[in-house]
Amino acid sequence: MSSDPLPPFRDAALLLDLDGTLLDLAPTPDSVVVPPGLTDALSRIRDQLDGALAVITGRAIETIDSLLGDAPHAIAGEHGGAIRPAPGAAIERPDLKPPPRSWLKRGAALEAAHPGSMFERKPRGFGLHFRLAPDAGPAIHEALAGLVADSKDFWLMPGHMMWEIRPRGVDKGDAVARLMRSAPFLGRLPVFIGDDVTDEDGMRVARSLGGAGLRVQDVFGDAAGVRVWLYDTAAAGDWGALR
Repeated sequence: MSSDPLPPFRDAALLLDLDGTLLDLAPTPDSVVVPPGLTDALSRIRDQLDGALAVITGRAIETIDSLLGDAPHAIAGEHGGAIRPAPGAAIERPDLKPPPRSWLKRGAALEAAHPGSMFERKPRGFGLHFRLAPDAGPAIHEALAGLVADSKDFWLMPGHMMWEIRPRGVDKGDAVARLMRSAPFLGRLPVFIGDDVTDEDGMRVARSLGGAGLRVQDVFGDAAGVRVWLYDTAAAGDWGALR
C-alpha cells in the first residue's frame, strides 16, 4: 500500500506513537525494551527539526520519561488526556471525569477471574490486557462494554490484546492539533506514525493539517522497520527511504 507523501524534512514535525511503533509489543506493559541507539536517534532528529518531535501515546507521561528520557521535546499521554508541551513545562489536563470507583473494582475483579490477564490503572481510565490469557478476551469485552453502555462520559476502545475504558472528549487527534498550535511545532507540517486504531485520529488530523499519517503495518512492516527508518533519517538529516 502506498503511503502519504512526506513533507520536506526541514518543514516537518514528527509525532510518534510508542507501543508497536517505536517499541516492539511485549507480553506486559512493563516488559517493553528500548533498543540501544533509539533515544540517540530520536534526539538527533529532534535537534534536526529544531525540537519538533513528540511522542503521543496512551501511556502516562511519567512512563515515557522513564523509557525515553529527554529525547522527545513534547509528550502527549493518556490518548491526549495529558500534554506536556516542552521539557519541564506543566502538564496540561482537560477537565475530564475519573471512572467510578465501582468500575475500578470491577476491573480488578476481572483480572482475578481470568488468570494471565492484567488490570492497568490509568489516571482517568483503566485497561484489561489479555495477551497472556487470549481466551479471556470476549468475556472481558462483554463485561467492560456493559459498564459503559449507558455512559456519556466514557467509551470502550480496543488495543493490542486489551480493552480500555477511557474518557470521551480527547483523543490522539486532539493531541496533534494542540501541539501544532505552539512552538516548536507551529508552522510545520505534522507527520504522525502509529499502528493501532487509537492512532487513526492522529493520522486524520495530521493529514488535515497538510502533513502525513503513516500506518506502521502498511509502510514499515513493524516497529523494527520504523526504527531502521529513524536511524537512517537521523544519520542523513533527511527522511529515510520508505518501502
